[in-house]
This record gives sequence, structure tokens and C-alpha cells, in this order.
Amino acid sequence: MKLLDRLTPHLARFFLVVLFPFSAIDKMIHWDAAMQQATSSFLPGGAVLLVVAMLVELLCPLAILLQRFDRIAAFILAGFCAVTAVLYHPFWNFPGLLDPAGGPALPHFWDFLKNFGLAGGLMYVMLGARVLPLSAVAAAPLASGAAPLEALAKEV
Repeated sequence: MKLLDRLTPHLARFFLVVLFPFSAIDKMIHWDAAMQQATSSFLPGGAVLLVVAMLVELLCPLAILLQRFDRIAAFILAGFCAVTAVLYHPFWNFPGLLDPAGGPALPHFWDFLKNFGLAGGLMYVMLGARVLPLSAVAAAPLASGAAPLEALAKEV
């Protein structure tokens, strides 16, 4: 269990940021489609925005994984997620959100929520949230909140 206690925080960080480098690579491979999306908002400078986005998606996850400047990297990446959700996934501008067959709004709605979910996870990194040992969580799986688990973690 001690090995899992040490690996779990690293796995959590990895799972949180793993999609970002692949998103950057996707933008490189499908440059024209990425450029079309980058220019779909009111912001000028699509190519510059695209290059900045790729740098954020490559460098911030690396900083988070290496735990070097991870709080500022998480702040930048959380902001990136929130801004891209609002600018590039405005589901409210598309019809068919509640259509049983699905409509153009639905993929934007899920991407919007995914981005804010990621921002929430990144905020935990930004705030320096402490990760409890997995053994403490396993010992009290139904405990609510960190306080009861923190006391248990001291015993483990």
C-alpha cells in the first residue's frame, strides 16, 4: 500500500493533464481546422492564439507533472479551460440542446462542462491541495471531507 500511497498523487496529476499535450498535437496535425476554430470568436490574431494555446497545452501539463511552478501552471491552464469554454463552446448559440435526437448544441454543451470540470481539478493543484495517502482513504471509504481522513492518515 505504501507504493500506491506514493504513486496516487502522481497518477492523479497525470490523469488531470494527459489530454492537453494530445490536444496540442491535434492542433498541429489539423492546423486548418484548429485555425477555423481559433478565428471563430471575436478575438483577433487566430494564428497567434493557436500557437499560444499549443504552448499552454504543452508546457503547463509538464510543469504540473514535474511539480515545478505547478501552481502557476495550474492557474494558467484553469483559466485557459474556462476562457476556451466560453469563447469556443457557446452551446447557448446553437439549437437542439434538449432535442432527443441531439443537435448542434449538444457537443458544445459537453465540451463546455468538460472544460469547467478540468478547471475545477486544476484549481485543486493551484490551491496546493494536500493529497491524503490512499491507505487512509481505503481505511475510511465512507468518510466525508478531509478532516476525518487527516486524523486517520496520521495513524497510518
